Amino acid sequence: MKGIILAGGTGSRLKPMTTTTNKHLLPIYDKPLIYYPLATVMLTGVREILLIVRPEDEASYRALLGDGSALGLKIEYRLQDKPRGIAEAFLIGRDFIGDDQVMLALGDNIFFGHGLRQILESARATRDGATIFCYWVNDPERFGVAELGTGGKVVALAEKPKQPKSNYAVTGLYFYDASVVRIAEGLQASARGELEITDVNRQYLAEGRLHSRILERGFAWLDTGTPDSLLDAANYIATIERRQGLKIACIEEIAWRQGWIDDAALQRLAEAHGNADYGAYLQRLPGFAR
Repeated sequence: MKGIILAGGTGSRLKPMTTTTNKHLLPIYDKPLIYYPLATVMLTGVREILLIVRPEDEASYRALLGDGSALGLKIEYRLQDKPRGIAEAFLIGRDFIGDDQVMLALGDNIFFGHGLRQILESARATRDGATIFCYWVNDPERFGVAELGTGGKVVALAEKPKQPKSNYAVTGLYFYDASVVRIAEGLQASARGELEITDVNRQYLAEGRLHSRILERGFAWLDTGTPDSLLDAANYIATIERRQGLKIACIEEIAWRQGWIDDAALQRLAEAHGNADYGAYLQRLPGFAR
């Protein structure tokens, strides 16, 4: 499986914070927002990753993440000059995907909870069709909504319905087989001029190949598209990290625990952070068992 992280867009709801900075580079407590979806992809065991960014932001992302080799990854970059819908990611990345499975993570979504790795690995093991992740919310009219039947089977999908038939929002994390490219190529732009990810999922549903995973109580799904949600996410991460003394979405730690880098490589990454607390945390990690 390969991974795509969609980190384009203008972040218009976050201006003036995003006037000169891409929103996925804004801090969520002690690390850039982009670390969180990257961590999700890494926890799935995926090491080949495509980052889709705006042309004006490419240099910043390369300065932050490089080609991924320091983390045992292979990171490639593709450019999206303006947002044309989430599903455009599969057209931009068609040569990257090839004949492989692919997971798509939106750059402003954060996932956290006990057992997340096992859920991700289970979804990866589903070789045919698509898998979406559903999360119960109080305001489903703000999201794509999945109507679920017996055993969590997807019955219908709706995009921001005025009268939702379900409280299950479809989160910004998707798993697909290689036929997603064919499906994306056949899409027509919606009324708002975008290639909709809901239309991709509807096609899989029509083919009887759409699966769902429910993120139960105890999981956190945070969408950081507004100033309030950005602050809420930072406070949430800060509270947990301070209480446990362990970091969330620490990509260096994940790479080390996955066995993709050794102790010496981890030490080099720690030293690159100088006297920052983040670097000191990495310095302490070899004292833990993997």
